[in-house]
Amino acid sequence: MNPGIGAHLRANGIRQHYLHFPGPGPDVLIIPGIVSPAALWQHVGNWLSTRYNCYIIDVRGRGLSESGPHIDYGVNACAQDVIAFISAAALNHPIIIGHSMGARIALRAAALAGKPIGPIVLVDPPTSGPGRRPYPIPKARTVALLRAAHRGEALQAMQQSTAAPWPEALQRLRAEWLCTCDERAVHVTYDDFHQEDMFTDLARAQAPIALLCAGEGGVVSDTDIAEMLKLRPGMETTRVPGVGHQLQAEDFEAFKHALDGILATTIQR
Repeated sequence: MNPGIGAHLRANGIRQHYLHFPGPGPDVLIIPGIVSPAALWQHVGNWLSTRYNCYIIDVRGRGLSESGPHIDYGVNACAQDVIAFISAAALNHPIIIGHSMGARIALRAAALAGKPIGPIVLVDPPTSGPGRRPYPIPKARTVALLRAAHRGEALQAMQQSTAAPWPEALQRLRAEWLCTCDERAVHVTYDDFHQEDMFTDLARAQAPIALLCAGEGGVVSDTDIAEMLKLRPGMETTRVPGVGHQLQAEDFEAFKHALDGILATTIQR
């Protein structure tokens, strides 16, 4: 598998690492989830690069991007990173694909930018927030896996987990890269999931938006979708049956089929 072209740039006052999968078509920017460095999305970058010019970022505190006690891991800082990255990398209104935490970062970036930055595909965005039901993936489980990775025991922990399994190659890649995630970033992100209102950003975002959500896992409910559609009438919504939160890993073929349909319709208009 082509691992992409890795590089760094300085934007929003920090070192940002990214993978580039050069391709012939429009720019695409992928923002991964809470403990997903860019390397875990390289199979998606490879696939997209046959038609798109694809970039995948390491969100601050993950992968090879800057981390440490001096770094603000809040959603506002992460969103400003995205805005600055788009400018520094000279991307032209990229299609922004945000998964989980990355979806909330994409929405906040679109709300803060003050101008359109590009169409957005929200992939199973956490809908938790003030007065809302909690994010269904327990923080304790995520932190336990991360601590196992920091001990060098990520693969064993994943093999013993009750979570949906990943293909072996991706599971080994995940075991290799999980240890690059800062635990403090996880705590801050979970706090933001419950203290920040995604729906406010959805209403404010200056961008065409489409929703792609998992059929299993309970991250996005039918009630959530109905509320989103009140804020964004006509927003294309796609649910992938039988697949959990990590759609791109658990069933890549189903994920590709669903994302292909979105990229060919709403997002390209």
